[in-house]
Amino acid sequence: MPVWISNVFRLGLKELASLASDKVLFAFIVYSFSFSVYSVATGVKTEIENASVAVVDGDHSALSSRLREAFLQPYFRLPAMIDRSELDPAMDRGERTFVLDIPPRFEADLLRGRQSQLQLNIDATAMTQAGVGAGYIEAIVQRETMDFLQERGDAETVPIRPVIRAFFNPNLVGSWFHSVMSVMENITILSILLVGAAVIREREHGTIEHLLVMPMRASEIAFAKIWANGLVILIAADLSLRFVVQGMLGVPLEGSMPLFLAGAAAYLFATTSLGILLATIVRSMPQFALLAIPVFLILNMLSGATSPIEGMPAALQFILQASPTVHFVKLAQAVLFRGAGLEIVWPELAVLAGLGSLFLAAALARFRTMLAKSNQ
Repeated sequence: MPVWISNVFRLGLKELASLASDKVLFAFIVYSFSFSVYSVATGVKTEIENASVAVVDGDHSALSSRLREAFLQPYFRLPAMIDRSELDPAMDRGERTFVLDIPPRFEADLLRGRQSQLQLNIDATAMTQAGVGAGYIEAIVQRETMDFLQERGDAETVPIRPVIRAFFNPNLVGSWFHSVMSVMENITILSILLVGAAVIREREHGTIEHLLVMPMRASEIAFAKIWANGLVILIAADLSLRFVVQGMLGVPLEGSMPLFLAGAAAYLFATTSLGILLATIVRSMPQFALLAIPVFLILNMLSGATSPIEGMPAALQFILQASPTVHFVKLAQAVLFRGAGLEIVWPELAVLAGLGSLFLAAALARFRTMLAKSNQ
């Protein structure tokens, strides 16, 4: 056993030296956990920002003025007052994303308990902004109308008023979510890419024959690639969370960083083993890229990070329990967003360790076959 550990350690040092000499790959790691995380967090917008809005005020009442003034920056631009005859041309020319049409006697009808309707015209070609903005404007109209009626003693008209408080990210800033998810996605992509590239590089450069003439076992070679490349990614992810996510973006991470890194290490054990398995199936780097790209997409898109697992078909939910990314996303969100401790996330750690063992067993079987063919 001491000889096995020594061999794995020394082979791992060789992997680190090989990675350090590959300037392009090293630059890609730095880029992925720095500029890439920052640009995704600040560039991808799911919330409303500077949306163009206009108001057709046919009422000219205190309530209609209140509704106009409720459209605040930076969510909306200052609302423009337009005539009803200008509504359709403005929408057709794409000048306004939202136009709120307030009918005559709107305030008077509400105070008398009569039904009154507002019309919200939306340019739905800006699909994301249109969908989210419609919810914003609906909430604004409901809130301002409720406050107006209650100030005039008509509280019985609105018996219930919901109050929503968000524990993490109370202002619902999208960059807080996107930055952490970007780090997790990069962990997935790079863990598979680096280990797979290391295996294929050995084959393409002919150094695999050097290893075969040495008293090395397949498990020693595989574990060396796992710990060396996994360590690089783990350090890069830690630095990215501390200096980019917390430092530059100002995202407060609620939970224990050591616990998250322990979960990331278990996840890296699974994904690097998967990377070795994929690399043993192909014979060149272009083939590996073609095989790895759909694996990246499936792992990330069906991870539960953007679309909840509970909303997927039951059969797919069952199949996805074999995806380590699903369990890592649960663990990371619980620790970093909700401040969960080990007593809550230990089942995910156990599943990640189990999946890693299964992937490693399959990878070693394929790796031994590959080495045997190379030795012939």
